[in-house]
Amino acid sequence: MKKAYDVALIGGGPAAIFAAYELTDKAPELSVAIFEAGDDIYARNCPLADKKVTQCIACKTCGMMRGFGGAGAFSDGKFNFTAEFGGWLRDYLPEAEILELIDYVDQINLAFGAPTECYTTENSKLAGKALAHDLHLLHVRVRHLGTENNVKILRRLYEDLRQKCHIFCKTAVREIELQQGGFRLLLEGGGSVECRYLIAAPGRSGSDWFAGQCKKLGLELVNNRVDVGVRVEIPAVIFQHITDEVYEAKLLYRTKRYGDLVRTFCMNPHGYVVAENTDGIVTVNGHSYRDAKLRSSNTNFALLVSNRFTEPFNAPHQYGRHIASLANILSGGVVVQRFGDLIKGRRTNEHRLAQSFTRPTLKAAPGDLSLVLPKRHLDNIIEMIYALDKIAPGMANKDTLLYGVEVKFYSSRLKLTKKLETKIPNMFAIGDGAGITRGLSQAGASGVYVARVIAGRSKESP
Repeated sequence: MKKAYDVALIGGGPAAIFAAYELTDKAPELSVAIFEAGDDIYARNCPLADKKVTQCIACKTCGMMRGFGGAGAFSDGKFNFTAEFGGWLRDYLPEAEILELIDYVDQINLAFGAPTECYTTENSKLAGKALAHDLHLLHVRVRHLGTENNVKILRRLYEDLRQKCHIFCKTAVREIELQQGGFRLLLEGGGSVECRYLIAAPGRSGSDWFAGQCKKLGLELVNNRVDVGVRVEIPAVIFQHITDEVYEAKLLYRTKRYGDLVRTFCMNPHGYVVAENTDGIVTVNGHSYRDAKLRSSNTNFALLVSNRFTEPFNAPHQYGRHIASLANILSGGVVVQRFGDLIKGRRTNEHRLAQSFTRPTLKAAPGDLSLVLPKRHLDNIIEMIYALDKIAPGMANKDTLLYGVEVKFYSSRLKLTKKLETKIPNMFAIGDGAGITRGLSQAGASGVYVARVIAGRSKESP
């Protein structure tokens, strides 16, 4: 390992990957290094996803959440062409520029093997039908990479980048230090590296560590929201008229009882429910494949209730972790409950689950979500399920499965300039772990943007 680089990137998720790609393309004279705490893309694995175990065994380093490719490496790979959601880049850049950056990242993905097919909600009949029941469909174009293709694309990007820059996996940064003319990164296990430009792209798993570093460096943080809810699993035929047309329907609903916002998220037609381990807290998520031979007979998606806290509360991340930990205490991981049992106020047991016509794709512990989620959240979720039943009859069937909990942590946001630069010159923050983005497309776009800033700056002052 060299002692100094022109540019060092902390994290190996999509934001860092596309920043490194753009730097090595636009400024090949700069030396670039990526430092990733997890494994490379070939060594990453999950015993649960590989069906070697039936429950999450809390690996020391979660192969689903950490490693080259980031937390989304084994996701179903939804690439959304929009600035409306998936991050907050609109706070820094004009929408037209964001969309240009997203299209640019998409072209790179296509060059590395992404499928060409796209889905769109434009001119969809679903929008009017949903609006008749006060459900609001977000308009978006999406490219479904598929879980299996997502990994293949990342492997090709890894092979390309390793020829142009240095990639150090299983090499966590312990501390960021300032020094004259740049930065020193102290590495876990000893050793250090210096750099002129620093790009912090720690990802979701590294967000707490990064928040601590920011406080140490005197960088001001602003709390983001936290979304808490469940993952729903239903027979694919119930939502087939929707998913066949638009693949993923992002629907918003304002509950009548509390006026809270509930949304569908991460829809996986013919997909699988999966468990994830983030620093010891097991939550639930979903994947889906493009290959028809790998598909299930179910569709799953999240129902999330948004929470944005005000003073004096300043720990939304810990709040979400606490709710998830309740499910872990009761079940050892993920809780699953039939919707009919929830409405009747009784727990789902092994016998009732065995009688369900909807067969679960994740082995979770039957239980009672009312012992985990706050009443207000459950009331909101139940109301949303009945609203969805009006556009997808069967949604409110008693055998609809609810897995808990699903938590979407939004990392604390740094105060940044329009160039995504901190108040410390030449230190930039990008991606999900810095609280700037929330998804593949905007994360990649943020990386490309910062790479262009650095490439331009380095040519002005070599």
